[in-house]
Amino acid sequence: MYPPIFATCSAVSAVTTLIGTSPVRLYPFGEAPQGVTLPYVVWQSVYGAPENVIDGAPTIDQYTIQVDCYAATGTAARSLAQAMRDAIQTSAHIVGWRGESRDVETGHYRYSFDVDWYVSR
Repeated sequence: MYPPIFATCSAVSAVTTLIGTSPVRLYPFGEAPQGVTLPYVVWQSVYGAPENVIDGAPTIDQYTIQVDCYAATGTAARSLAQAMRDAIQTSAHIVGWRGESRDVETGHYRYSFDVDWYVSR
């Protein structure tokens, strides 16, 4: 009951080159562990709905997720976002760019975007 972002992105070397393999620094619920190594990615569901049909149970669920790429520099955050975009867009739809910012507490740079993912049940 959630989009396969981890399986999709952890299988792409352009992503794991940036966020590692053991562990892959791609975390659900919009939260990374305290003191995690940069760069890393967090994601969270912001909307979802079943694709209802008249003659039975839904066969597809649609999820909108927010993906946030964090890095030590703006350039690194953009590069990570590009790698994530390239990995995701073959399985789902990028539907919005949320923008760039800098975390006040940590000073980490963030690039954020939204994805619509359709998942077969």
